[in-house]
Amino acid sequence: MKGAKAKPATATSVADPSERAVATYGTRTIPYRIERGRRRLTVAIVVDPTAGVILRAPRHVEPARLAQLVRRKGAWIVERLRSFEDLLPAPAPREFVSGESFHYLGRQHRLRVESARELARATVALREGRLHVTVPTSIPAADRARAVRDALKLWYRRRAALYLPPRLAHWAEKLGVAVPPLLIREPAKRWGSCDARGNVRINWRVMQVAPRLIDYVLAHELVHLEHRLHDAEFWARLGTVMGDAEGRRQQLRTRGAVSLW
Repeated sequence: MKGAKAKPATATSVADPSERAVATYGTRTIPYRIERGRRRLTVAIVVDPTAGVILRAPRHVEPARLAQLVRRKGAWIVERLRSFEDLLPAPAPREFVSGESFHYLGRQHRLRVESARELARATVALREGRLHVTVPTSIPAADRARAVRDALKLWYRRRAALYLPPRLAHWAEKLGVAVPPLLIREPAKRWGSCDARGNVRINWRVMQVAPRLIDYVLAHELVHLEHRLHDAEFWARLGTVMGDAEGRRQQLRTRGAVSLW
């Protein structure tokens, strides 16, 4: 998809009894569902991250006219769909007990939870391929899992604060842009974002995936300094410094889904 301008859409739509249809925009196929309502006067297009594309239309509107509308709105629909594809997968539940697996820079590490009387707070260390979390004995058993989780989260955030700035500077130099302020945050649904002031926000959870995928997230957000939308110009610009950006993007979707907590 990188660098290619969207071709004029050619849509074909034949509604089946369940009111489902498809349209094509460039090389992309857009499936959509038609929901009819007696009292509707206009057609509304809804792009939902779970349900996909929905057209809410009056009963009298012909399928051909709805297909025409999808064709006209193809660029917007594809943009919305791609933005949903880049959403953070739902983190997997954890119990934070010995034996569970956690990822750091794409590598899997077993968790080992220990206790120590002299500690004031839980500590984390990566040793011999294991994540060792030591919890003070003064913490009640009912609060132990939360203490382990909080300690791990702080450890990841501190690692992010050390690891991400030089990588951000590296990709900023490649793109020929000034290094923006970097904020490490915990958004619910995104790997990262770039605001109107030029601040780049990165989710600390990105430290769980492989370095080449972290680089994709950083370069992606840096390109947003110049191109706010995920349009053809955006992907072309990203492609100038990262020829395999689409492959990395797909790997981030699949690998991130199995590694996050």
